[in-house]
Amino acid sequence: MSLTEVLENRFSVRAFLDKPVPEEILKKIFTVAQLAPSNCNVQPWQVYVVSGSQKDALKDKLTEALMSGNPPNPDFDWGIRYEGIHRDRQFESANALYGSMGIERSDKEARMMALIRNWTFFDAPHVLFLTMEKYLNIMGAVDMGIYAQTLTLLMSEQGIASCFQGALGQFPDSVRAFLDIPDERGILFGMSFGYADEKATVNTTRTGRVPVDTSVMFCG
Repeated sequence: MSLTEVLENRFSVRAFLDKPVPEEILKKIFTVAQLAPSNCNVQPWQVYVVSGSQKDALKDKLTEALMSGNPPNPDFDWGIRYEGIHRDRQFESANALYGSMGIERSDKEARMMALIRNWTFFDAPHVLFLTMEKYLNIMGAVDMGIYAQTLTLLMSEQGIASCFQGALGQFPDSVRAFLDIPDERGILFGMSFGYADEKATVNTTRTGRVPVDTSVMFCG
């Protein structure tokens, strides 16, 4: 596929087949992703890819942290409250997702159960955590976003589905202890990935995009 075709066909997948990605394909993808640009070529990304029994054990740890009742304590500021048109788009996205699963807005329990699946990695065979040195702050976050976009496009090229998840940065202590991540390194966000379950209704979810002239100003 061309890059345009990849972008036109890619979407966030929230149900996966129990089918691991071959190791040689993973190594190829992550090797090419190293070519992603970054400010001053600092390449701040430190990525932890978790699979198999390790992934299942980490899932249990995160579920335990979630159910403990303790509030999230992310390494970076995720406390933003969307306003105006951004809030409208957030609601539209949520309605598309829950609508595809047949969950009514009033069904708080079903919505919560759907939310919890973030921390069970949507049953994906692989999950990754994107970390960087905490002092890098917004500059590092920009580089991490560029790297993550590069990574997901390379995955799509290989027929591998993915879902970016800010939720996977909400309980960093459990992940840090499990993966022995140094304290000075923060977990920014994560991504579940593998082969999409094309029969799952949740994978029929699609979100719209605003017209280009609402986002891009051509000057001169």
